[in-house]
Amino acid sequence: MKLGVFAVLFSDLSFEEMLDKAKDSGLKAVEIGTGGYPGDAHCHVDELLGSEEKRRAYLEEVNKRGLEISAFSCHGNPVSPDEAFASRSHESFVKTVKLAGLMGVPVVNTFSGTPGGSETDKTPNWPVTPWPEEYSQVLNWQWEEKLVPYWKEQAALAEKHGVKIGLELHAGFLVHTPHTMLKLREATSPAIGANLDPSHLWWQGIDPVAAIKILGKEGAIHHFHAKDTYIDQENVNMYGLTDMQPYGEVRSRAWSFRSVGYGHSVQEWSDIVSALRTFGYDHAVSIEHEDPIMSIEEGFKRAVNNLDNVIIEEPPADMWWA
Repeated sequence: MKLGVFAVLFSDLSFEEMLDKAKDSGLKAVEIGTGGYPGDAHCHVDELLGSEEKRRAYLEEVNKRGLEISAFSCHGNPVSPDEAFASRSHESFVKTVKLAGLMGVPVVNTFSGTPGGSETDKTPNWPVTPWPEEYSQVLNWQWEEKLVPYWKEQAALAEKHGVKIGLELHAGFLVHTPHTMLKLREATSPAIGANLDPSHLWWQGIDPVAAIKILGKEGAIHHFHAKDTYIDQENVNMYGLTDMQPYGEVRSRAWSFRSVGYGHSVQEWSDIVSALRTFGYDHAVSIEHEDPIMSIEEGFKRAVNNLDNVIIEEPPADMWWA
């Protein structure tokens, strides 16, 4: 495995400065935003698609620092009932897949998306309970009429360009659990897998190690985000885990994203890394920083230090003792 960073953390730096930051921090990989929610501070897709020379120069900057690009990321909502936003999300995804294929980037990360509840809806609808019955009907319609047809087509595009799709299991989108991940994968293609982020599992009550085992057995982990979550049980008792308070309301929120090691112990992160290795994942562990009580620099450094202590980089030795 290789320790990396989701480079949108350093969007205020130039491309070269960001790469220097990653190298000087001892990292081996960078995950780069190409549009959508992550923005495109370090990768202007149209420019690179239009010039082989620019693609070569771009990769040279990465390679000469001993780095690799673990993924391009263009998180959006391509099945949104907001047609303009859906179109922008789709266009960004398609261009990113084509660019990834040309540049040898193995994974494109995004969200599965969430449609409306009917053809006439104007905003996304995320059902979270099976009753009253209309919620189940909405969910079935979303999957059958919107989600599966869309991702069948995009999986074929990814296969054509030799790229894997990493869907982040994120609440608010239809793929947000191991079950929904495998359900979509079964209905579409093995090209679709998870960009697994433990922070989104913990607050749903899902054990990340168990999720790694479930998805790893199916070869369904394509990328991995390293971000933590602190759960405040006293606030859970008041607001529940589907807390809608702004992320900045740290004192009263039921849970908050934290830098690695500040929501769960380094031992738990060691268990996560070991599970990744055991169940076949040997790609990047990409640090994502969204800690509301730490600066970017401090949160990033703490994550690097904590993960440096548990990351498994070398292949296992032969069992000389057995």
